[in-house]
Amino acid sequence: MKKIYIPILVLITFISFGACEKDDICIDGDTPLLVIRFYDVDNPTELKKVTKFRIVGIGQNTTVTTVSDRTDSDSIAIPLKVTENTTGFYFISNSSDVETTDSNDETITVEGGDLDTLYFNYSRIDKFVSRACGYIANYEDLTSDLKTETDNWIKDIEIVTPLVENSTAAHVKIFH
Repeated sequence: MKKIYIPILVLITFISFGACEKDDICIDGDTPLLVIRFYDVDNPTELKKVTKFRIVGIGQNTTVTTVSDRTDSDSIAIPLKVTENTTGFYFISNSSDVETTDSNDETITVEGGDLDTLYFNYSRIDKFVSRACGYIANYEDLTSDLKTETDNWIKDIEIVTPLVENSTAAHVKIFH
């Protein structure tokens, strides 16, 4: 009888240890940010900083956390929504300490300045990375929609890369 139990015990032990896996560590599990570079409208190959730049997501009362507030910058990286196909932002140049109203009569409570409203439209692609990371979103068919006003500080927008699958290169050029 002992001879029967020993092989069964060895088989159960082997199956138990064979079912275990090492803990997965998520290294490459970040949804990419949209990278935007700002250029001089009069000299389109020259980068041009936006002074006292502030960016606020539409429907939010706080600035986008991936961009330093009121910075002078020629390049930013911002998150797009992973549950929708459109993300809107208020791009504010020369940010000041007063409230302002956009073209839809919506009051922006986080300081004013020269405000332009910009929407990014895209299709989401959910990509499985690993068990530890789960899914990330990539974006394709990126387009932009600048709400035209009488005094836009953003003069033109060029989509350089309509596929957003990493945060290493510029996807959008904004001329001002």
